[in-house]
Amino acid sequence: MTKQDIVQLFTNWNAALQTGDPDQVTALYATDAILLPTVSNQVRHNHAEIRDYFVNFLSKQPKGVIDEANTRHLAEDLVSNAGVYTFTFGDGNSVTARFSYLYQQIDGDWKILEHHSSAMPEG
Repeated sequence: MTKQDIVQLFTNWNAALQTGDPDQVTALYATDAILLPTVSNQVRHNHAEIRDYFVNFLSKQPKGVIDEANTRHLAEDLVSNAGVYTFTFGDGNSVTARFSYLYQQIDGDWKILEHHSSAMPEG
């Protein structure tokens, strides 16, 4: 899997955000995924909790752009991407955040196993 392939996994996730459908976004996560989201203090541990987060987040009409991507091919079925992205929202506000995604290939599909996102402390 190339760096471009790994970054494409984010592009697919961002496209799911654009649908406004929390089920499409949640489907990209493994059933036992961990989400440490940007705009919630609650750690999300499963699809029900992850979906609950995205119901609220998608109402803000987010659109993400990666500013810096650092990819790694860790194993045949495990890749990661960590860096910085910026989200612009429907009201014109934006937030720059650090991110890390750990993806695992499960039954032939790449799923998000762990996703951490936190706003930049100085911006």
